[in-house]
This record gives sequence, C-alpha cells and structure tokens, in this order.
Amino acid sequence: VNSHAPRLSVLCMLGPILSRLNTKSIVLASSSPRRREILQMAGLSFRIVPSRFEENLPKSDYEGRPGDYAKATAQGKAKDVFERLKKEGPVPSLVISADSIVVVDGEILEKPRSEDDARSMLSRLSGRSHSVISGVSLGVPVENELSLVTFHEETAVDFADLTRDMIEYYISTKEPMDKAGSYGIQGIAGSFVKAIRGDFYNVVGLPLYRTCREIIGLAESGLI
Repeated sequence: VNSHAPRLSVLCMLGPILSRLNTKSIVLASSSPRRREILQMAGLSFRIVPSRFEENLPKSDYEGRPGDYAKATAQGKAKDVFERLKKEGPVPSLVISADSIVVVDGEILEKPRSEDDARSMLSRLSGRSHSVISGVSLGVPVENELSLVTFHEETAVDFADLTRDMIEYYISTKEPMDKAGSYGIQGIAGSFVKAIRGDFYNVVGLPLYRTCREIIGLAESGLI
C-alpha cells in the first residue's frame, strides 16, 4: 500500500482549482495541529486565526441531535473569526471551522477536564463501538456578510478491550488530554482501534473528502 495515496487523491480532487484557490485569503479558525495538517495535505494555502468562541453550548438543547451540536459549535467558531477579521480589514475569502465530538450511549464526550475524566471516558469506550462526529462550517462573504455552508460527518469506531494498565499508560503519555473522547486515532491510541466505518480523517478532526467536495461546490458557484 502506498502511504502517500490519500495525499495524492486529495490533490487530484482539488488540483484543477488549486491555483485559483491559493490566490484567495483562506483562514482556518482553529489552532488544532491535526486540522492544519489535513488542510495542508489538501494543498491549500491558508493562515490560522484561532477562534475564541466558548465551546459551552448547553447539550440539553441538542438531546438526540449530536450532529446539530457539532454544527452549531462550528458555526460559532466561524462567526467569531469572521467578525473579528471584518473589523480589522478586508474580509477573508473563506473561513474554515470545525468541531469534533465523540458520542457513546447518546452522550457527547468532548475533551477531558482531568485525568480522572479521561480515565472514565476510555473505560466507557473500551470494547465497544462509538461515533465520532465532526461539524464543519465553510464561511464566505456575501455583500460583506458571512454566508455559511455547514455540514456534519459521522464515523463509527470499534474499540478493543482495554486493560486498566493500558488506560493508565496511555494517560501517562498526556496524549488524551486535548482530544475529544480522550484519544487520538493518529497517535498511540491508533492501536486501540479495531475498525472504522467512514472517513478516517473525520476521526482525526476534519472530514477531508466532504470538506473538499464542499469547497469545490463553493468554487463552482463563484462564491470563492
């Protein structure tokens, strides 16, 4: 298997419009190194302006609708960055924002607040299937106001049975502490994953295929 195949397929997808896209002002509204790497894989040139949107929407308002919760948070991030940049000067051509959550037993798991929280999350995921949902917003200026295309992607993940020692070792690496559900599939915890159904990059933090398709749609519509 060619380890570079995903990168080449993405470049082929955006290739016909990449030179035009990279003359635009594209902003990633996130400080996530994982989302930065995914967009770089797509060949995009962009700058990073982290959102200051507080990720504290009341989960009770989205009971049974975790995808809507992730989308609402992504929209909040895009709006925050767009409005800040609008005050500073020319508005960006495209703002990309995302929010990823883990869902198990209908409960939304975000980043752990403590090691005990991470321990609890990993114990719940052990030996079971869960969903990773990413909400994504693509914001473009229309008459100097923000117009959003927002969607979500869901990937099913099957976890192996984790022993207490496995969980304790993983927590000791500190890797779980900045990740939804307390694990990162692209890191050490990749060995915990028995199978996935859906977009691998969605589990990492940004659904690459769908994001590229939506960017192409915006370009074909003349919005970027």
